[in-house]
Amino acid sequence: MSAAAGVTVEFAGEYFPVSAGGRFIVGREGDLELDDNLFLHRHFLEIMDADGLWWLSNVGTRLTATVTDSAGGVQAWLAPGARLPLVFEKTTVVFSAGPTTYELTVHAAEPTFRATKREHDDGGASTIGDMPLTLSQRLLILALAEPQLRRDGTGMSEIPTSAKAAERLGWTVTRFNRKLDNVCDKFDRIGVPGMRGGQRSFATNRRARLVEHVIASRLVTRADLPLLDATHDEESEGEHE
Repeated sequence: MSAAAGVTVEFAGEYFPVSAGGRFIVGREGDLELDDNLFLHRHFLEIMDADGLWWLSNVGTRLTATVTDSAGGVQAWLAPGARLPLVFEKTTVVFSAGPTTYELTVHAAEPTFRATKREHDDGGASTIGDMPLTLSQRLLILALAEPQLRRDGTGMSEIPTSAKAAERLGWTVTRFNRKLDNVCDKFDRIGVPGMRGGQRSFATNRRARLVEHVIASRLVTRADLPLLDATHDEESEGEHE
């Protein structure tokens, strides 16, 4: 049984239609060739029409992807070998390979699920689940996510090193890493995967995973970027991290 209508993949201002019954490969090679990043699988993601639905599958062996609806209200972590149905009108896929983060969007012509607008809006309060963010934690997240937030639309962007992000904030690297530990611990405690890892790859992976999560969840947006250039008196916040 085939899906009734096709989907369209959007990346960096280009649109790639996939017809009903079709198959679309994303990776270093395939229908959407992202770039020659050797950290990226040759074939990483597959979009396929099967059993009356469109499916997004992770056909790689190491990398993961964060998948959300357009509002960031539903989020899933797509591990190697896993697949998810593309039921929303607009599905955002964010993933990292080495120091580069990629974002693409899948548009469904006939979505099987439409989200209803929530009546309650917290006005952008700085919280992650029930875990409040201090100002310095929010600034740290913005410093790491800034390249992606300043980019227009989908595409790719480099994740700053700890040294570059610390410089952007006027902090020492030691202070930055201490606060990064604190933020990652908070995310880990509420069940966000990928906030911990092995010794060799942990430093890069946790920054990449943090950026993936906050971008996909809309926890920070471009509207928050002016905070980076504002003058802050952290001592008045009473922060003890």
